[in-house]
Amino acid sequence: MLDLRPHFSRFLAAEPGRLHFAAHSHHPWPDATRDAQVEAWDTAARLQDAKWEEVLGPVLADCRALVAAELRLPDPATLVFAPSTHDFLLRILSSLPVGRPPRVLATDAEFHSLTRQLARLEEEGLVQVTRVPAAPHATCLERLVAAARGGFDLVWVSEVLFSSGFALTGLEALAGAAGEAVLVLDGYHAFMARPVDLSRLAARAFYTAGGYKYAMAGEGCCFLHCPPGWLPRPRATGWYAAFGALAATGREVGYADDGWRFMGATFDPSGLYRLRAALRWVRAQGLTAAAIHAHAHALQRRFAAGLEGTGLDASQLVVPLDEPRRGNFLTFDLADAGAWQARLEAARIVTDRRGTRLRFGFGIYQTAEEVDALLARLRGLQRQVDADAAARPLPRLRG
Repeated sequence: MLDLRPHFSRFLAAEPGRLHFAAHSHHPWPDATRDAQVEAWDTAARLQDAKWEEVLGPVLADCRALVAAELRLPDPATLVFAPSTHDFLLRILSSLPVGRPPRVLATDAEFHSLTRQLARLEEEGLVQVTRVPAAPHATCLERLVAAARGGFDLVWVSEVLFSSGFALTGLEALAGAAGEAVLVLDGYHAFMARPVDLSRLAARAFYTAGGYKYAMAGEGCCFLHCPPGWLPRPRATGWYAAFGALAATGREVGYADDGWRFMGATFDPSGLYRLRAALRWVRAQGLTAAAIHAHAHALQRRFAAGLEGTGLDASQLVVPLDEPRRGNFLTFDLADAGAWQARLEAARIVTDRRGTRLRFGFGIYQTAEEVDALLARLRGLQRQVDADAAARPLPRLRG
């Protein structure tokens, strides 16, 4: 089994004894990214105003090439970067038809960036949203495909559903059913967590993800693959989108014809340096997304096999272990998930919760040793819960 803990020494040593099982929420960064952060600072000191030639030149080109290789994209120039995926959401929404509320199709399990924004626009009657229930997960894609044939302006779907970990596969069928709708795939829980091959969708679908989770590069560095010919002139546009713009016709604002058309404005470039360093480190270790995915699933199986005496049970998993279509985290549906998370936090176990769903994430900074330590700590917590319950006096009966 992989043991890459020495490469995460700064994160792991920052709080000894902490068991971090939230790789799906905030993945620890490899030590190489700290050097990259310093490099970004030193570049700014060395070049000052001229740093942008470096950032938007070789640094950006390296990031494009590394991400394109991971996604099997034929042309790195279709990739554009921004501080958050919400930036891209706003630019895509600004490209939809005017004169009527655009029709949007999504699942009811999309991330907050989309769900909150669409809900706010719905309040003003500015969009009409159809939400396909994610559950039952096994038929989610089938129901999405059927719904997409109804005619929409935008179809936005997560590749891995953040509230459960279920992975939608065979998305080419959705692309075929979507007709003239803009298709956006949210890959944040898939990129660098499981193999992603966009070679057959590169000309049809937008794809967005970033460095905060499995790419191990932290905040402020998200990307969007922009298929050629789709949404050439977003109305929400930053001045960087003018770089390399084709000559404008008449009084029209000019745009580039590659991914640059979705560029924004001035941003903190340090995330690009960290992303480049993290992806280079992955290559230097001989890792692949498939190997990372296999490692996470091996840790999941070890965890699930040792749940006896922890108070958790595999029957509570939203996506069971015998379902191969899942991401790198396990989700337990628990009525008292909030109390569970509070107990875990007090025991220095980092997890993540969405409502009644408690999530445990697994990553390449962990080994079987961490899983065993987690199980031992969970059993100790459960023994304390049982002891507290036994010590409480029985209610007195009246009669």
